[in-house]
Amino acid sequence: MTEKDVVVRNRAGIHARPAALIVQTAARYSAQIEFATEHETINAKSIMGIITLGAGYNSTIKIKAEGDDEEEAVATIAQLFENGFEE
Repeated sequence: MTEKDVVVRNRAGIHARPAALIVQTAARYSAQIEFATEHETINAKSIMGIITLGAGYNSTIKIKAEGDDEEEAVATIAQLFENGFEE
């Protein structure tokens, strides 16, 4: 299992557009990918799960992945967070 903590850097938090970008990116990988906060864990390939996570500005999320391409999946998704979802 590969894990990495990321911080939501864009001021609007994770709303519909970043959630869609995350799901599209996660869907490219065969690994099982999850996002975890202190309160819940969700499937990163579920747009509803990501939106209901309610991750606002400066929230910390742990990306967890397990599978053949887990390291690449975590690195690519972490890059989305570091780039502020291109906003």
